[in-house]
Amino acid sequence: MAVNPKRALITGITGQDGSYLAEFLLDKGYDVHGLIRRASTFNTDRIEHIYRDPHDSGAKLHLHYADLTDGNSLSRLVREIKPTEVYNLGAQSHVRVSFDQPVYTADATGVGSIKLLEAVRDFQGESGYQIRYYQASTSEMFGGMPESAPQSEDTPFHPRSPYGCAKLYAHWITINYRESYNMHASCGILFNHESPRRGETFVTRKITRAVGRIKQGLQKKLYLGNLDAKRDWGFAGDYVEQMWLMLQQDEPDDYVVATGETRTVRQFCERAFARVGLDYNDYVEIDPRYYRPAEVDLLWGDPTKAKTKLGWTPKVTFEQLVDMMVDADIELASREKTLMDAGHEVSIPSER
Repeated sequence: MAVNPKRALITGITGQDGSYLAEFLLDKGYDVHGLIRRASTFNTDRIEHIYRDPHDSGAKLHLHYADLTDGNSLSRLVREIKPTEVYNLGAQSHVRVSFDQPVYTADATGVGSIKLLEAVRDFQGESGYQIRYYQASTSEMFGGMPESAPQSEDTPFHPRSPYGCAKLYAHWITINYRESYNMHASCGILFNHESPRRGETFVTRKITRAVGRIKQGLQKKLYLGNLDAKRDWGFAGDYVEQMWLMLQQDEPDDYVVATGETRTVRQFCERAFARVGLDYNDYVEIDPRYYRPAEVDLLWGDPTKAKTKLGWTPKVTFEQLVDMMVDADIELASREKTLMDAGHEVSIPSER
């Protein structure tokens, strides 16, 4: 049987971005391999619809146990798969949680990247086999520099969280390996990107989940922090195309991935509640516990380079994104209510 020349390894495949990227690459004809961590519970919900029996000879999606904190497992995986492209999306990616778990965040998000880069570099050195590498960088690296907005590839970094600092290390070490070892390694500086697959602890999904539950009578209030924080929000399904485009270029480089527009958390609330005919002022309350120790007031990206060099532009508007997320969470809350009305036990998390 002929070996498919297009093989991708994705860390973080069970996350929002990983699941959309896996779909995208499968549609492009890739064999897709995903890194998952062994756990006592299943965490593959986002990719169940594309995952086939691994014993099926026609399967194109393959899952492997490994961990970004375990360099040996990464080296074994790269040698076994022999990927043509590696997408490093894995991380402890919740900014607020990074203040509570700074050491783990640094280990998984920062040091994990150099362990993966070393695995790739070692295999290339032994085999002469080129692997193209993508590093998921983040707008949180810009942090407290609103005077420099909109932020481009040339804007100075000033991270304001352990997550931002860990990602900045991963970003710079990727550039260092590119320059030191002539690796085809690129970084995508992604601004906020959301979807119905976003984790429920992230503010956008927290809002849309609450809208669905409030509409169905399952929740009364929504507690948030800084409503005036401004973000450049796009659709995760659009952004994974940019990741792939970077690795199709002859030369590696770094790109800001953003819409070039900003909205406040308050505006997100307004749109989300209005989608179901409600006024957010009647339901949203401020809880100081949700303020960050070091706040980032404005993240606003300048995607000019990506548009010019890669011909990439986002397709989904802010309004379409919010509506998409609310509609999905209305449907989810409706299913929850149906189960509860039928006497089934449904876990509804605390409003806080």
